[in-house]
Amino acid sequence: AIMRERISADLAIDTLGYGEPRAIGDARVSLHPAGHVIGSAQVRVEVDGAVWVVTGDFKRDPDPTCAPFEVVPCDVLITEATFALPIYRWRSGAEVAAEIDDWWRHCAQRGQTAVLFCYALGKAQRVLAELAALRGERPGAIALHGAMERLIALYREQGVTMADTMPLRDWPADADLTQALVLAPPSAAGSPWMRRFPKHSTGFVSGWMRVRGNRRRRGYDRGFVLSDHADWPSLLQTVHDSGAQRVLATHGKTDVLVRYLREQGIDAAELATRYGEGLGDADESS
Repeated sequence: AIMRERISADLAIDTLGYGEPRAIGDARVSLHPAGHVIGSAQVRVEVDGAVWVVTGDFKRDPDPTCAPFEVVPCDVLITEATFALPIYRWRSGAEVAAEIDDWWRHCAQRGQTAVLFCYALGKAQRVLAELAALRGERPGAIALHGAMERLIALYREQGVTMADTMPLRDWPADADLTQALVLAPPSAAGSPWMRRFPKHSTGFVSGWMRVRGNRRRRGYDRGFVLSDHADWPSLLQTVHDSGAQRVLATHGKTDVLVRYLREQGIDAAELATRYGEGLGDADESS
């Protein structure tokens, strides 16, 4: 349903359960949880006893909105390297949710609407799921930008528990939103849509917020560090856990990861792809 929403309602899709093998020519192919967003998968390809694994975008941190990452032993590992720098180390989603909740409370005390920008696929749902776990039955009005509505609804249809939300369009035009948390895509920042909130504070949720200069350049009041990609320790742990004899790095800081792995005695190289350099989290790179 998410692929049809994002690409085309008429898209022909053949699905596989995680771990279910499929023969394609001489290859035995299976998909395994990547922990990136709901339905995300690594690809395992076995031919004549040799196993290659392509991670795609992945993370190893707990996420209540999708299946956890699965270590898949292999001979050759093709791994993403989006955040392949030692400065990128993530804290738990629960800790970040507590920061967002605290900011929201302070905004309400100051009579400001808390406008939180995050990607519509993966990040918004994870934030809402973490807030639901944090706040329990405590009330709190969360409004959604129109671009957020459909994908959040699709996650709910898959049984993902998230904090209650209401489309912003369903609120009266003169409603007092100074106690609300509003979720919106980054494209809404600085747009005429923001006039709805004469008094507001802005925040942005992304792994890129680990570097303070990124927040200042983008003009956000607060930055919250939460990513749907592996951090530096997770990248290294995944290489080790896979048992791969060769590692190919793509999509991100490939040169840094390759150099480090070579220094550790691992056969590593960069692998260029037709998609060029991505920027990071789910919506930012697609």
